[in-house]
This record gives sequence, structure tokens and C-alpha cells, in this order.
Amino acid sequence: MLTLSQVSKSFAGRTLFRDASLQVNRRDRIGLVGPNGAGKSTLFSLILGEASPDEGRVSMEKNMIFGFLPQESAPAGDETVLELATSISPALVKARDVIKRHDAGEHVDDETYHDAMHAFGELGGWQLEPRAKQILAGLAFRERDFDRAARTMSGGWVMRAHLARLLVMEPDLLLLDEPTNHLDLESLMWFQEYLRNYPGSILMISHDREFLNQLVGSIVEIAHSRLNRYRGNWDDYVREKAAREEQQLSAFKNQQKEIASLQEFADRFRAKASKASQAQSKLKQIDRMEKIEAPQSAQKTINFSFPQPPRSGVRAIRLKDVDFSYGEMTVYRGLNFEAERGQRTVLVGPNGAGKSTLLKLLAGVLEPQAGTRELGHNVKVGYFAQHRVEMLNGRHTVLEAVLDSPNPVGEQTARTVLGSFLFTGDDVFKPVAVLSGGEKSRLALVKLLLDPPNLLLMDEPTTHLDIGSIDALLGALEQYEGTLIFISHDVHFIRSLAKSTLHISAGQLTPYAGDYQYYLDKTRATSARAALTAGEQLTDSRPNEADAAPAQRGPGLREQKEQKRAEAEQRKAEAKAVRERAQMVKDMEAKIHELEGLQQSLTAELEAPDTYANGRAMALNRELLKVQQELERTTAEWESLVK
Repeated sequence: MLTLSQVSKSFAGRTLFRDASLQVNRRDRIGLVGPNGAGKSTLFSLILGEASPDEGRVSMEKNMIFGFLPQESAPAGDETVLELATSISPALVKARDVIKRHDAGEHVDDETYHDAMHAFGELGGWQLEPRAKQILAGLAFRERDFDRAARTMSGGWVMRAHLARLLVMEPDLLLLDEPTNHLDLESLMWFQEYLRNYPGSILMISHDREFLNQLVGSIVEIAHSRLNRYRGNWDDYVREKAAREEQQLSAFKNQQKEIASLQEFADRFRAKASKASQAQSKLKQIDRMEKIEAPQSAQKTINFSFPQPPRSGVRAIRLKDVDFSYGEMTVYRGLNFEAERGQRTVLVGPNGAGKSTLLKLLAGVLEPQAGTRELGHNVKVGYFAQHRVEMLNGRHTVLEAVLDSPNPVGEQTARTVLGSFLFTGDDVFKPVAVLSGGEKSRLALVKLLLDPPNLLLMDEPTTHLDIGSIDALLGALEQYEGTLIFISHDVHFIRSLAKSTLHISAGQLTPYAGDYQYYLDKTRATSARAALTAGEQLTDSRPNEADAAPAQRGPGLREQKEQKRAEAEQRKAEAKAVRERAQMVKDMEAKIHELEGLQQSLTAELEAPDTYANGRAMALNRELLKVQQELERTTAEWESLVK
């Protein structure tokens, strides 16, 4: 259905593709990989017709429909989220706009209106809405979000709405550029399952190795200006690539030996008249050879030793008898938690269980409502979350932001590390203010790694990083000698770093004193990714004595009854906590809806000319500011609850 034949393309004097070929057939699932700058986005541009090859040809089936999701910055206007999700073609949007204007009482002549109604029906417009609502719900939109103007939502939610539009459209070929960047774990899992049964073909760029493992049937790597195809998923690609490189290295060495032997003969005998013709023949034989290139590993290592934090005491941090609630909804009651120096723990559990809340309590972002937070001797806490990017100075350049540190490094060191996180060349002179959210996130990581605390708390640190940058981050954290507690949905990242696992459900902590595989084995999990959000249903196999506090052996009948009663009371308390959380979420959603209505009403009043004539503008502005601040605060609390 799509063929690239011997395509060559150069950009800014650099050759991206040379005689590159690729065939995409129906229902293919292809992962596109390669280092930053290799040409992945350019390949998408060639397929979409936004760029033309210098040589070669891009051909496709007649009337083939593409759907493209960029990595960032998809547009949003005055349309609602639901309207955006159902905007599957310009013709349908045009017909819908005519119908809307007519229904709103605007003058539309009868013929235009009837043509629009006919076109809307022919294009399947009436059937789209139920399908769009189902997909939007799968991507974690609330029902009351459907009628919100898309432009009033954050960039990440706009990207989700555009993703919903593509799934509603169901194009013949989906082109996806890092589609999981803006999804929480449960939405990601829904999306992954949805794509399993997608009827069209998929070509995707993704940093998520587990996502590629679950979905793709082949990997196309951009290397040495060519497209190299490997059958299988990401893990198959890694194994096959290593085998190919080993074969190539062996063939390269054998050829170099042969060339050396031929050259030695030519050098020895070219001066002898009786052997001169033979010597010349050997040289011509070398020239005729198709030279085998030495294999080059796509992954570059960082020749840089990250600074280590000062050593802390044995106990890094302790939460003792901590209570914490959002309003009437209890998250933790009597929470006790300790982390020791050098510990590397991943937090797992269902959405809303309290993982991010625990990180914020440890970081001091949230204050316990009862109990204490005790830092160990000489402990310096670092907390990496999305809001951390707001601490960057927008007036600084990227390089200045890195050099502005209590323990600054040299410019060459700073540029080396920035290059590992995709800030190359003149990118380091960009103002921080113009960076995308993903770029700011990467920059905040660089600043953190160059001046690391000895207690590092990280919430989804791999979001917006490509595979090379994730490996750079892993390299830094593998050297890190401090204490690390983190949340992630990247299974590869977790497996590489976690030495212990803490399962959180309904405010209860269950420690597992082994790595992530140990946790999977103990809980009898069937999926490494699903186990990240599993609740109590996974914990069929209880932790052994190495995982939990030691218990007295051989309890008597009375002790058994007391234990059963305590367990029943705990289950009742957990169920109550879940109900309270659900009610709190519902109440907050109602409050947000009310505030949004008030915000809309005040904005409309400020836009009216009479407001300025009667002198009410200043008072209205003050009231609007209060409403906006309350809306932001309530929305932040709601996000903490549902995360």
C-alpha cells in the first residue's frame, strides 16, 4: 500500500537517506527507530507529501488515507473536544458548521442547509458521536469535558483529543510520533489494547520499549542513511541487530585481512619486472572489491562521570504515623515509611492509590495533617515532577540555565551532557521561554543530574525522552550513589533501576524486598505493565518474611480470630476510603463545573461594552482572577486524586 523506492534526501548539506527503500503492507505494525536527527520526522514528511525526495520515488495506493499525530503542538480552536474528535474530514467539518449556524438561528438558505444535512449523513456524521465518546472515555476524558472548548485545555489534553480524532477517522495508515507521551498509564494500556485490533497499518516512532514489544511486528532502523528492517518486536530487533553486527564485524575483519595480504604482495613485488603485472592485478582486485563497512553501534555512551551527592546518614527519610486527606477523602492514616541510604524503590499500584501523594509527602511539597516527616543526617532532597520546569528562568538560554547552579560545571561538560539530552549545536543558545514542555523537562533533568541531591524523588522522569535520552538518564542514575524513589510506567526503566518495589493500594503499603521481576513473581502477575496499576487482586501470594515485618510463628486460635477480625476491619476501612475518594472526585468535578460556568459568565460580561461604561470592569476583573485561582487550585487537587 506504500512503497519508498531508492529514496535519497539531503537537508542542510547532510545526507539523511541514500537509496533507502521501504514497503508497508496492509495491517503492518512497524516501529521506526534511530538516534535523534537520523531522519525519522523527515521520513514522515516524505510519506505525507510535505517534502519531496531528491532522488527515488514514494508511491502509494490510490485514495489511500493517512492519519498523522505529531509529537507536540497540534492545533485547537473554538470547537469542543467532541467536535474535534469527530472532525475526520474538511467536508464533514464544513457541513457540521452550516448545521450549527442554522440551529443557532443564523440565516442559512434552505438549499445550503439541506445540502449540508445530506453531506453530513453521507459522511457518517450521525454515527460518529457515540464512537467518539467511547474513544474519548478510553483516553480518560470526563463526560463533562466533551462540550468544553478544546483551546481551554492543556496541550497534553489537546493531543489526546487529536489522537481520538485519528482513531475515530480510522485511516488506512496511522503515522504516530511518540503517541504515549501525553497518556497516563491506564489510558496507555487502553490505547495499546485498542491498537491491537486496529484494522489499518501503523508506522510509529516511540521511546517506549514495552509498547513496541506489545504491538509491532517489525522494526525499521534508520542507520547509515538507510532503512534497515528487522522482523519482530523491540527485543527481537536488539538480538538480531547484535547478531548482524557480529556477522558484519567478522566479514569486515576477514576482508581487511584479505586486503592486507593483497597489498603486501603488491608492495613487495611491484618493483620486480617479472612480478609487476601480478602486483598490479592484486591492486586492481582490491579496487574491485565491494568494501564492507565496520559496524557502528547506534548507541553512544557518555564519557562523563556525573558528580556524586554528599553521603547521608543510614536513614534517609522517615514518615511516622502520618495522616493525609484531600478534604474529606482520606489518602493515608497512620502511615509509616522509611527509606535507607542507597535504596532504589519503585512505587506501583492503581491510579488514585496515593503514589504521587506519597512522593509529595516525602518531598515536603505536601505537609502531613498528623504525624511527622523526619529527614536523616545530611539529607538533601530533590523532587522531579512536571511542575519542576516552572522553576526554570525563562530569560536564560539553555546553556545559562545549566551553568546557573550552586555547584557549576565547566561549559564543555555542560554541553556534553546537554547533547546527550538532545540539545545539540545552537540549541544550547535557545531561550528557555521558547522551549516546548518536553524540552523544559529534559533541561530540568540535566540540571538535576549535574547537581544531584542525595535523596532523589522522581515522578515519570522518562516522559518526553527518546530512547537515547532514556539510556543517558539510566547511565546517570546507575552511577548515582544516593537514595532513589520513583514512579514510572516504563518497564525497561524500572527493570534497570529498581532494587525494591512498594505496592500502594487504598493507602496501604506492601513492600517487596526484591527487584521488579521479584515483585512480578510474588504477585503471579501475567503482564509486566498491567502489574504497575494492579490493586489487591494481584496480591494472591503474600510477601514472605523478607518482605514484611517479622510475625510471631504459630498463632493460637484466639490470635487467629483476632487476626481475621483485624483483616476484616482493614478491608472495611479500605472500602470506605475508596468510597470517600470517589465521592470527593465527584464533588470536585461538580465544583470545577460550577467555577468554569462562573468564569465563562464573567468573561462574557467583561467583553460587553456596557461594563466599561458603568465602571464595573475593575471589580469584575478582581472577581475573575479569584475564580481562575480557585479553579486552578481545585483542578490541581482533582488531578492529584485521580492520578
